[in-house]
Amino acid sequence: MLNFDRNHPSRKLRRIAGFASVLTVAAVLASCGAPRDRVTTHSIPDDYRTRHPITLAEVEHSLDVPVGTGEYKLTPATRDLIRGFGQEYATRSKSIVQIAVPANTPNAGSASKVRAEVRRVLTEMGIPSSRILLTRYDAAQANASAPIRLSYVAITAITDDCGQWPSDLVVGKTMVQNKNYENFGCATQQNLAAQIANPTDLIGPRGMTPIDAANRASVIKVYRGDTGE
Repeated sequence: MLNFDRNHPSRKLRRIAGFASVLTVAAVLASCGAPRDRVTTHSIPDDYRTRHPITLAEVEHSLDVPVGTGEYKLTPATRDLIRGFGQEYATRSKSIVQIAVPANTPNAGSASKVRAEVRRVLTEMGIPSSRILLTRYDAAQANASAPIRLSYVAITAITDDCGQWPSDLVVGKTMVQNKNYENFGCATQQNLAAQIANPTDLIGPRGMTPIDAANRASVIKVYRGDTGE
């Protein structure tokens, strides 16, 4: 007569042995899938924004206006250069604009004559005369005609220089420790800093402008499909 009692001791022993075998196999597989020298990327403090931070600093912006010997008037091309310089100044700074005329050069007399026209172009661009400073600089060492230098100082977004390669990318710690190389992200940070129209946006958000109620009502009508037809 066969014994089908589920609570028989022999059946309990077989079930316990089966569970033990399953646990042993699972432990072996888990140990094979978890190497001891595994490196996780998220645990490495390797942020390019920390290595190449964008900061705000006073930077001198300048433009060299070429003036040839015997020229007493700006050419259309140089006049457009000065206009572009004036537009850039109007959006970036409210400081002093310097017009530096070369001295002790073959074109010194021509530069002195052209200086008045340069000043007039800047005032036509909306720069007050009280913010324009006329100066001279010694360019006696120049072998050719020295330019008229326009300059102003403005708060500008900058980052450090690129081209940092202190370690070998193949045999260094880059591949072994799964880290970014030192120059990684530098070009992106420099491009971002150069494209920022208002550097103060890096400090905080701008204030909101007043709501245009009429424009908002028109947009809501279009959204609802009320075209008035």
